[in-house]
Amino acid sequence: MTSDSGSRLISDELVRLLELVKDADSVELKLTVPDESHRSTIAALGLDPLEAQIRQVFFFDTPELALNEAGVVARARRVQGRDADSVVKLRPVVPAELPADIRRSRHFVVEVDAMPGGYVCSGTLKGQLPSDAVLRSVSGEKRLSKLFSKEQGKFFAAHAPDGLTIDDLSVLGPVFVLKLKLSPGVLSRRTVVEMWLYPDGSRILELSAKCSPDQALTVAVELRQDLEGKGIETSGQQQTKTKTALQFYSSELQAQRPPTG
Repeated sequence: MTSDSGSRLISDELVRLLELVKDADSVELKLTVPDESHRSTIAALGLDPLEAQIRQVFFFDTPELALNEAGVVARARRVQGRDADSVVKLRPVVPAELPADIRRSRHFVVEVDAMPGGYVCSGTLKGQLPSDAVLRSVSGEKRLSKLFSKEQGKFFAAHAPDGLTIDDLSVLGPVFVLKLKLSPGVLSRRTVVEMWLYPDGSRILELSAKCSPDQALTVAVELRQDLEGKGIETSGQQQTKTKTALQFYSSELQAQRPPTG
């Protein structure tokens, strides 16, 4: 039997992932479908866009994305037929290193997002809002800080760049989103389909499934087998919805600035 001193039975990256998953509240497995496969994927899954829930997503950051650079995401969302919501998200995080008080909060969730080629662990503090709250703030009628609870404001202040407040941020959005839930039967496990439509005409089609940390490996294998069994590409280049939105609106905001000098 021969051995390679550079090889590992379990890679260091996998060890880090397993450590994060162990201390997380949930795992979300995600796959973005290549643009050229959107139509075939929609057909393979029998998706009907008229059954989709409509959403509008707004992000808040500086034109230079200073908040994102610090690992913080602030977002508000309008949802068809439901109350609105807001989140302050920190990523990446190491669950075991989070303060005990925030970890105990019933509004705080630690989740590992995993997709082909990468993963990230995030801590998200959530808040519920009246259905009209988001439009009133993004239109300037009310301050952006009104979209976030005192607990969210404190969490934001602890991790945002020094001196940057929620009311200093610009509105980046909206992104128009269509969301469909697939019941078990189409695939072996309940799966969510989201189509994010950006103002420049680009789109991201994402499939995702949530599970408990102890089920992550089993669900990942099942989901991959299900999708490949329907001829859906599972090895294409991956995109992240938030990063795409932030980059688009950041470029737009900076282009609107008057020239200096």
